[in-house]
Amino acid sequence: MASDQSQALPPLEATEPDPELLALPAPPKRERALTIALMLLTSVAAGLLAWSLRGEAQYAASSGLPRDIGDLSRIALDGSVANTYVRGNSLLGTQGAIRYGRAAEGDTFRLAPVVGNDKLWVEIRVPEGFEGPRFIPPTQFAGRLVPFSEAGLRHASLRGAVVDKTQTRIPEDAWILVDSSSPRASRWALAFVIMFAGFAIWNLVGAARLIARVRDQEGG
Repeated sequence: MASDQSQALPPLEATEPDPELLALPAPPKRERALTIALMLLTSVAAGLLAWSLRGEAQYAASSGLPRDIGDLSRIALDGSVANTYVRGNSLLGTQGAIRYGRAAEGDTFRLAPVVGNDKLWVEIRVPEGFEGPRFIPPTQFAGRLVPFSEAGLRHASLRGAVVDKTQTRIPEDAWILVDSSSPRASRWALAFVIMFAGFAIWNLVGAARLIARVRDQEGG
């Protein structure tokens, strides 16, 4: 009986593809590729920002007590004092000295060379309302001592600013002492490094998952 019923079934015929299915848009490969590229680019950018702040982050994690180095005009600038919290004294020169401000800060800043040591420059913060011709620069300083080349993004443009405003060139191997910059005051850099590093890892992992998903779909 079962064989009789199977013989009675009509034969299957080949059908044309449904035109409505053909009209559906292709999977968004371009948009997906753009998303992956954007995530990778964001990961690289965040990683570079974290790397650029590594020096200040290391400084923020250092000892909170300044090292007394005495007369700044006689200090030996070497690796033993690089990126450390120091205290010293000196007069500041006027040749090459500049005044500048920073976005979102009411205080102004001054950068000047140490008298008798043109390879050491000091950045001092002038509180809002104290700037003017009667301002007398201090002679005692305590802050972060670091080579200019490792000072970070906030000080990256100072060399060019000194040349533009005074036609004085800061030596290539010069150092900067950032007055009033204690390790505790630099903890913002540590927080930003952690944030940027986490953001870079998050985007990198997300991009890797998308790439793996695309490969699985193509393999299937």
